[in-house]
Amino acid sequence: MFRHQKELQFEVKVERPDPLFARQVQEVLGGQFGEMTVMMQYLFQGFNCRGDEKYKDMLMDIGTEEIGHVEMLCALISQLLDGAKPEDQEQAAKDPVTAAIMGGINPQHLLVSGLGGLPTSSTGVPWNGSYIVASGNLLADMRSNLHAESQGRLQVARLYHMTQDESVRATLRKMLARDRYHQYQWMAAIQELEEKNGVVVPASFPPEAEQESQPEAYEFWNLSEGEESSEGLWATGSAPDGTGNYVYISNPVAKGQIYSAKIPATELHHDLDHKTFDK
Repeated sequence: MFRHQKELQFEVKVERPDPLFARQVQEVLGGQFGEMTVMMQYLFQGFNCRGDEKYKDMLMDIGTEEIGHVEMLCALISQLLDGAKPEDQEQAAKDPVTAAIMGGINPQHLLVSGLGGLPTSSTGVPWNGSYIVASGNLLADMRSNLHAESQGRLQVARLYHMTQDESVRATLRKMLARDRYHQYQWMAAIQELEEKNGVVVPASFPPEAEQESQPEAYEFWNLSEGEESSEGLWATGSAPDGTGNYVYISNPVAKGQIYSAKIPATELHHDLDHKTFDK
């Protein structure tokens, strides 16, 4: 059960309207790594979580917090759009200063949402469910969550330097702080799950089924010009789970066969010459 509390999670205000910046903020609302994505990702992971109750509770806690972040961003976009009118775009062509401010306004903020936030990216691409990851494997999902928070915080940090409005920056600082903690949180969950089940996903796949391919599990193949990649931790030392030692292969050799696909039946009308290919 969800309840809506009228107070925003943090105070949201602007010093002056800025329709162009409102368009840019849309990215961290409805873009691939925006708040709508992490909200839905954590909630669906929580809805579908099985096993240890603490992981379900944690996912639901953070997913619910992200609902509040979506509301905050909608409030921020609305304030940035206050007073924007269709005539402003017409006037933008007449005055260079106004054009610089209003020329990049998202027309959908005027035509579709009535000066409100939209479930889209900064370029107007609609948010969609394919952005989210909810696999049912906790370690795989926690790693995806760390990735999502890393990308989202990166974008908020870039937005911070794109505005001089200190009131807007105050809101972005709050988001940056929460995204910092969320990265810590996912890292802690990843560490806990790795200590419990191992570092490779899925941990439940039987090791004996990989026996024939064991060498490939620890080899780094150099497929670039030069040998610089040999200097990384991925090419020397032992695997994180201690199951084997890395081997650097300077000039890997293909071990498979040359494969040629068979020509399909003529009824499929590929117009391929069987006589030519059957030689």
